[in-house]
Amino acid sequence: MSALELTPSEAARWAARGGLPLPADRHAAIAATADHIHSVVAVLRELDFGDTPPAPAYRAGEETHDAAV
Repeated sequence: MSALELTPSEAARWAARGGLPLPADRHAAIAATADHIHSVVAVLRELDFGDTPPAPAYRAGEETHDAAV
């Protein structure tokens, strides 16, 4: 286990702190799910979106289709 992985007891503590007390049999599953979400978000943070306009700039009706099928 790396130092960044959430332990079941930490998952229970954070859930309780957020007002969501968990049954003891759910601690490990919640910790595993949180670790998975963290790994996905970490990959997304590495992506370079420098030239990508924000979502409000996208207009679906204004796109041009120039690809041949």
